[in-house]
Amino acid sequence: MSAAPPSASNAPSNALHYALWGVQALLALAFVMAGAMKATQPIDVLLAKGMGFVAYRPEGLVRFIGVSELLGGIGLVVPALTRVQPRLTGVAAAALAVVMVLAVGEHAMHDGVAAGAPAAVLGLLCAFVAWGRLVRAPIPAR
Repeated sequence: MSAAPPSASNAPSNALHYALWGVQALLALAFVMAGAMKATQPIDVLLAKGMGFVAYRPEGLVRFIGVSELLGGIGLVVPALTRVQPRLTGVAAAALAVVMVLAVGEHAMHDGVAAGAPAAVLGLLCAFVAWGRLVRAPIPAR
């Protein structure tokens, strides 16, 4: 299903495209790094790095979260960059926003409300990218 191209008066600005690309790149970097760490580092190393939630969750779940964040981070950039199924960039952003809502709750439960702030910021940025790439400024496929 393809969306109709926006009319000239309704076309998104270049500033929005640049802002989305910048946020996508930063989010991709954050999620790829955090995901790779959760997917590969020993649990005691993650605990030492301040990831307290790993003490309360099974190792398999921690690894699953890591792989999900890693793949989501890749999904924030690669489909849009290659223009092969670029809508998947918005889908990845929306999925990561949901993961961050869950992360806010997890951190708030175990580490206090303030500990959920970074996840909340990441979630809001993911929601911005999802809105931008799915609604306001989608990237056309090849």
